[in-house]
Parts: sequence; structure tokens; C-alpha cells
Amino acid sequence: MRVRLVLAAGALLASVAVAPLAHAGGAGPFSADGPSSAGRSLDDFSADGLSVYGYGTVGDDSTVTLSGMYRCLDDSAGPVFVSSTLVQGDSSAGIGGTQAVCDGHLHEWVNTSVVKDPAYRPGTATVRATLMQLTTGETGLPAPGFLAAEEAPVVLR
Repeated sequence: MRVRLVLAAGALLASVAVAPLAHAGGAGPFSADGPSSAGRSLDDFSADGLSVYGYGTVGDDSTVTLSGMYRCLDDSAGPVFVSSTLVQGDSSAGIGGTQAVCDGHLHEWVNTSVVKDPAYRPGTATVRATLMQLTTGETGLPAPGFLAAEEAPVVLR
């Protein structure tokens, strides 16, 4: 049985600017000004996509939290995950991973990890996020398939 986590995003979308959505087929429907462009509804877009919020947090205990939005259409070939990497200066570290719910609806992702080395601090950074599906390859081993990727500047608070 798959365990799926669904986070409510409606109220958050109203108060946060979302970075551009990207997918394997080209530029996505989100603009830097908000979750939709040209007056269209998010439901008008049918592609897999991913965005990164323009901020993240660093706790006193070195806990880093990053977040954004995603949409994926089909996970019947294997589970789909949202992964993220935080880059600040010459430092880079993976920040958690979230299993995606692929129902064609917009969902929020939140990845958290304690990162002691390298230590991150408040200020500017870059997030590289991917929407990846694990499928069974010819050898029977899981193989990653990338559905969407996004690289966006963030401000760590």
C-alpha cells in the first residue's frame, strides 16, 4: 500500500509568489507574479510541472526547509518524488525528498533536512528541484525518469 501525503496549498498560493514552473516539454504555466498567467486557471494546464517558492528557512539547529508546488499526471509506471538541492556559495546539499501525489492537481511539496556541514545561513541561495519517477528498468532495477526540473533563487530566513 502506498502512503500519500497531501498538503493544502490554496491559502498559501494566495500569499506567496511562485517561481516559474518548468517541465520536460518547455516553459510552464506559472509566472513570477503568481500561480497563473494570461488569466488562465491552473486547471487549464495538463503537463507535469514543478516550482520553487522564493524563500526557505534555516533553523538554529541547522534544519533547512524548502518548498514549492508541483503537478504530475500519472504514477502508474512507478512512484514519483520531489527532490531538492540547496546551493549557497560553494556549498551544496540535498534537502529531503517528498513522494508526489500524481492526480493532475496542484500540490505543495515541503522538504526538510538537518544540514550541519556545510552550514547554511540566512541570505541568498539557489534551489534545484526535480520531479522524478522511478520505473523498473530492463534489468529489473529502479531507474530514474525526470519529469520536470526547476532551478530558482531563494532567500533563506
